Amino acid sequence: MSFANVYIGRPIERVEDLRLLRGRGRFVDDLSREGVLRAAILRSPVAHGRIRSIDVTAACALPGVHAVITAADIGRPLPRIPIRFLGDPSMTPFLQPVLADGRVRYVGEPIALVVADSAAIAEDAADLVELDIEPLPAIVDREAAGRNEVLLFEEAGTNVAIRYDGVKGDAEAAFRNAPYVRRERFSVQRHFACPMEPRGILADWDAEAGRMTVLGAAKVLFQNRVILSSLIGVPVENIDSIEGDTGGSFGARGEFYPEDFLVPYAAQKLGRPVQWTEDRREHLMATNHSRECDCDIEIACELDGTIRGLRGTAWIDGGAYVRTHGGTNAFGMAYGTSGPFRIPNYHLVTEHLLTNKTPIGTYRGPSKFESDFFRERLFDIAAGELGIDPLDFRRRNLLTPQELPHLFPTVTPGDRGDTLDNGDYRETLDRCVAEIGWAERADLQGKLVNGRYHGLGLACFVELGGSGPSENARIVLKPDGDVAVSVGSAGVGQGAATILSQIAADALELPMDRITVSLGSTSGVKQGYGSFGSRSTVMGGNAIALAATSFRESIKAAAAPSLGCKAVEVEIVDGRARGPTGKSLEFAELAEAAIAVEETFFNTALTWAYGAAAAYVAVDPQTGQVEVLDYVAVEDAGRIINPLTLRGQLIGAIVQGLGGALLEHLVYDGQGQLLTGTFADYLLPTAGDFPNIRGVELENYPAPSNPLGVKGAGEGGIMSPGAAIGNAVAAALACFEVQPNVLPLSPPRVWQLIEDARKKAAM
Repeated sequence: MSFANVYIGRPIERVEDLRLLRGRGRFVDDLSREGVLRAAILRSPVAHGRIRSIDVTAACALPGVHAVITAADIGRPLPRIPIRFLGDPSMTPFLQPVLADGRVRYVGEPIALVVADSAAIAEDAADLVELDIEPLPAIVDREAAGRNEVLLFEEAGTNVAIRYDGVKGDAEAAFRNAPYVRRERFSVQRHFACPMEPRGILADWDAEAGRMTVLGAAKVLFQNRVILSSLIGVPVENIDSIEGDTGGSFGARGEFYPEDFLVPYAAQKLGRPVQWTEDRREHLMATNHSRECDCDIEIACELDGTIRGLRGTAWIDGGAYVRTHGGTNAFGMAYGTSGPFRIPNYHLVTEHLLTNKTPIGTYRGPSKFESDFFRERLFDIAAGELGIDPLDFRRRNLLTPQELPHLFPTVTPGDRGDTLDNGDYRETLDRCVAEIGWAERADLQGKLVNGRYHGLGLACFVELGGSGPSENARIVLKPDGDVAVSVGSAGVGQGAATILSQIAADALELPMDRITVSLGSTSGVKQGYGSFGSRSTVMGGNAIALAATSFRESIKAAAAPSLGCKAVEVEIVDGRARGPTGKSLEFAELAEAAIAVEETFFNTALTWAYGAAAAYVAVDPQTGQVEVLDYVAVEDAGRIINPLTLRGQLIGAIVQGLGGALLEHLVYDGQGQLLTGTFADYLLPTAGDFPNIRGVELENYPAPSNPLGVKGAGEGGIMSPGAAIGNAVAAALACFEVQPNVLPLSPPRVWQLIEDARKKAAM
């Protein structure tokens, strides 16, 4: 697959932005339909309890109310939301019903759907529903869940939804008589994606045609359409999921939630369009949470720092139900904690436990933010105790180019045989320490300067991308000679339309302004898989390149008779079909041929971008405030389509990662009530928090698994901030012998670490 390289590699500004900046975006709450009704969700006010009764009499009597739907109205068996990714039969008992069915298991769980003439009326009616719920003991931490004294699902007999074993070599033998062994506990707090746009959906049922149109879908439209079809009994081909503008996803928005069934169900039941928009308070309590886990992990080394083995157990607080992502977080941690390092002997057990909190899902770089924090903090602790520079410790243990491809540890159940593809991990590490000025700033490690302690920290990462198994692209010749491209990849704010337009323009050898790219909607292509796992460019881009080859052949075949030659003699030059005599045709002159092609790109081999990050911080011992003075991430992403958008992905991901490292925390009390239900309590990073962030993009190792050589690179920046910041804070506070092993490193936590160290020293 070769074509002229005019647009690929250029820092072209996003084609999406001008319309959005002018306020012409069309987000789900901007949409409407004639006769549309609005919906509101009655959510559980308690974390755990038995539903004795639900009285909807007063709510139904309120003028303007069209329906109050409870589990009893939907009938038996009550639909439950299936797993779309990394499922296992053992998880079936823990799937979430579309409405609470006899029992509530977290604050915010949907109990009823109210549909009315306006959102205000629907919300007022929801307040009139009388609930009688018998309280049950709430399980709010994984240790209590693991004791199984109180069960969320009594019939299952356990609160462990699934357990994974990641194994390589013989960890027991590696630890036997090892010269150096170190064991430590680490913890990452519950936080989540929190995109700019909360969830929303507009469903329109055409009873006469038997068709359902769902507007506001995102991320995985085709798979969600299959789930909806199975739940409401409408054939898949009679459901259109239409993607509009989306204010971010980051793994959370676009999954199938109870509301994605309830709103179409209400539209079908009432014969009217129904719309629901989540408010921010709902978003904080009901959209997938993520990250919360802790681990007990141990490393064995030679005295020169060579790693002999790694072993341990990690526990993930999965909330009340297993949602559509299945065991993704636990599975990824079971093998991915090894990262880009040579760890010949490895055994990590991970458990996904159920608690009375909002269910978890994936959040940008699922399991990698957490596992990288565990691994890289342990590495720094080990290096310090062995008297080895943390940079040298990593250099010694990073896999070399000659050792790649490299098989990850085997995971049971569901091993996929994931293999690191290619790269030079030391190169990105060395470039990173050069960019941060590691050597020049080495003397500042642990020094008190103007009342603050300074420190530097490192971390390395690998980034999974290109999740298969396939993606479709369709190319259609328009009457004016321009080209319309549809692709199954979804646009969730990542600049996919720009990147895919660049690929299409080069593949078709047309100017970008003659190409229109449409993303995601199920009406555009026969099949698609959407945007997750940094796959849009890898899968969608290669599908477009494949379709472009067929499209060009179709153009040649259509032009050959008029040009008086064979199709193989036709050339496509500057948007014209030219024959051997020099005669040519504009594409518009071939419009009557109705040229349209669709191709599928199949690929099951993942791509692995990789890199390193370094942080330079100053810590105020009086307040515990951590200021990020400098932060650098270097990533090799294979062949780069657009360095401008790639840098945007890298920087944006870093900011989210720093938010997780220093600020964000979803906090529950002992009764399972969410205490951080507004932005006054849940702290997100703002523009002024981290002004000194830099990203460096390399493309020295194109992916061997796809013709374009691209690797997914939407998540790498978020993986290392927790680890790099943790190591930098530890270096800054070395004189206190502080080990910051719990995130977030908020001012109160850092201050307490210092105070505890001072008290211990004074004893």
